[in-house]
Amino acid sequence: MKIMTRSVMKAIVTTGNGGYEKLVYQDVPMPVPLAGEVLLKVLAAGVNNTEINTRLGWYSSAITESTNTASSEALTAQSGEGGWNAATPFPFIQGTDCCGEVVAAADHTHGHLLGKRVLVRACMRENGFDSLDTLWMGSDFDGAFAQYVKVPASEVFPIDCDWSDAELGTIPCAYGTAENMLHRANLLAGERVLIMGASGGVGVAALQLAKRRGATVIAVAGTEKLDAVAGLGADQVISRSADLLEVLGENAVDLVVDNVAGANFPVALKVLKRGGRLVSSGAIAGPVVALDMRDMYLKDITLIGTTAWDEPVFANLVRYIEQGEISPVLAETFALQDIVQAQQAFLQKRHVGKFVLIPSAQ
Repeated sequence: MKIMTRSVMKAIVTTGNGGYEKLVYQDVPMPVPLAGEVLLKVLAAGVNNTEINTRLGWYSSAITESTNTASSEALTAQSGEGGWNAATPFPFIQGTDCCGEVVAAADHTHGHLLGKRVLVRACMRENGFDSLDTLWMGSDFDGAFAQYVKVPASEVFPIDCDWSDAELGTIPCAYGTAENMLHRANLLAGERVLIMGASGGVGVAALQLAKRRGATVIAVAGTEKLDAVAGLGADQVISRSADLLEVLGENAVDLVVDNVAGANFPVALKVLKRGGRLVSSGAIAGPVVALDMRDMYLKDITLIGTTAWDEPVFANLVRYIEQGEISPVLAETFALQDIVQAQQAFLQKRHVGKFVLIPSAQ
């Protein structure tokens, strides 16, 4: 057991629902690990839609706009129920992605982790994997937008690879979400999968992970990003502005991976084969969609919602990285204190892959 002597650290504190003024870079008390916990020095922390959505209160059922519309800052939840699982525990420290180094442990049981570079499984199943209850780092309790973070020792996964800290910081949320979607949908080798929003963090992850499974990948992205998406291994790329039904025809794919939703949702059902599946864990183009029930039941389509990560998912990701089966797609890094610039650039949607925040020297 190692004891940290410093009493304060720098962190981004999210003070409430609202605009960028709610992100405050300040001194906060140093976290102290309790029984069963370890303390990490944060080496890199990825930027995700969920942090922006939580700040804005986008998860409130009162909000029906896309995440980009909500980012106008005029739109915030007023009822206090706009958090990931429930009311957000403001003020708190966001940050769902963490690559870190274990620097202290509350007890000797976890002393073997000291000095290890690790990834944190952000989706925690505190009631076991037979329950779908979740506890999310950076949404339900303080996360990685800080110099240090404490987490349950059971949720840290040592990793041995030549990736940089920033590259590892792209992994947890996006790749955990994508792998969980493909795992739940049981994507098989030889199947055709359509990935909506294939240039974003989850989209890039789903593309790589689907190719790793031996699927044929059709990727939808902005026209200016199609070459980059093709370079990541997509078998076919389609512009976001194209008519999917005209390009693909009906009954064209086995699985749709859709974290976009919005106006194109009905088309996704049209292009699915009979017995096909649609899996989703997001709705950045708008959470309220048109659903023609005839498409769903006459074609025996399965709709799969995913939030809670299944038990094999995160360990599998670590293995894929260590065996060289996937590659990092790092768009850009920012200093932790420059989080506003990072989120503004994120919302412009001009990048491919992930943005990552790097805390200052500690």
